Amino acid sequence: MATPPDTTATPAPARAPSRIALVSFPGIRAFDVSVITEVWGVDRTDRDVPAFELRRTAADPAPIPLRGGLSLTPDRTLAWLPRADLIVVPGLDDHLTPAPGPVLEALRRAHARATPIAALCGGAFTLAQAGLLDGRRAVTHWNLTDLLRTRHPGVTVVPDALFVHDDNLWTSAGTAAGIDLCLHLVRTTHGAEAAATIARSMVTAPFRTGTQAQFIEHPTPHTDRDADTLAAVRAFALTHLAEPHTVAGLAARAGMSPRSFARHFQATTGTAPLRWLITQRIAAAQKLLERTDLALPEVARRTGFGSEITMRQHFATHLSTSPRDYRLAFHHTPAGPGVDTPGPHP
Repeated sequence: MATPPDTTATPAPARAPSRIALVSFPGIRAFDVSVITEVWGVDRTDRDVPAFELRRTAADPAPIPLRGGLSLTPDRTLAWLPRADLIVVPGLDDHLTPAPGPVLEALRRAHARATPIAALCGGAFTLAQAGLLDGRRAVTHWNLTDLLRTRHPGVTVVPDALFVHDDNLWTSAGTAAGIDLCLHLVRTTHGAEAAATIARSMVTAPFRTGTQAQFIEHPTPHTDRDADTLAAVRAFALTHLAEPHTVAGLAARAGMSPRSFARHFQATTGTAPLRWLITQRIAAAQKLLERTDLALPEVARRTGFGSEITMRQHFATHLSTSPRDYRLAFHHTPAGPGVDTPGPHP
C-alpha cells in the first residue's frame, strides 16, 4: 500500500536579522550611541518589529570612553563591517575630532561595496574626513554648517534639512534629527508600522515634517494664540483626511488670510500647508497598505488622494515606489476585523 504524501506544511524559515554596525572611536557622542542602540538594539519582535543584530564595532576591542563617565565596549572589530546591511556613525563631542585612519579606510571600503552609511549630526565630519562627501549633498547641525563648509569645501552643505540622502550616504541635522533619520531608515527598509512601533516605545513621533530652519534661533514669528490655532487646524485636517482641503479653506478655519496662514504655517512646521498635507496622506496610506486588504482605490479615497492614479504619483515622487509594490513589501495581516483608518501624526 502506497504511503500517503506528507501534506504537513513546512514552516517558512525565519528571516535573518538585519545587521547594523555602530562605528565607534574616542570622541563619539553618548547621546547618538544611545539613539542607535534604542532603535536597533532593543528586541521588539513580540510587537512584529523585525529582528535586528546591532554590533558595536571599533578598530580594537578596548573600551571607548564617552563623555559623562560612560564607556562603550566594542563587541566586534571593523572586520565585521562587510557583513553589515547598514553602518551608522555617531556624532562627535568635538566636531573636529579626527577619526582613526582604520575607521576612515573601513568607511571608504564599505561605501565602495555600496553598503548604506548613515551619520548622525556631527558624524558628517567623519564622512567628510573619509572623502565620502566630496561633490555630494550633506547636512549637519544648523550651528555647524559654516564650519563644515569651511573645513570641507568639496561638500555641498544643505542648510535646513532634517536629513539628506546622496549616493547611499545619509546625514542628519542635530540631536533629535538623528532619531528622525534612524526611524526613517527603519521605515524605508521595514515599513511604516515597524517605525511607528519603535517610535511609540521611544515616545516620539514616527516622523516629523519640515526642516531644521524651524529650530534655528530667531524671533518668535507668531503669538501663542496663532500657534494654538494652527495646531487646531492641523488636528482638523488629520481627522478629515478623506475630504479635499485647500489653503484658502484651512486659512478660513484659522481666521486668517491665505497668505498670512501659509506664512505662519511655514514658520511653525517648516513646510508649506499642502506639502504637509501630502506627507500626512502618504503616511496614512502606508499604514492602510500595511494593515488592511482594502482595494487601492479605497485606500486613495480614505486618505484624500481621490484616485489611485494620484496616490500612485505621490508614492513615486516621495517614496520611489508604487502603492502596490509597497503593500507587497510591507503588508501585515491585521490582528482583527474592521481596521479603522489610522491617523498620521501632527
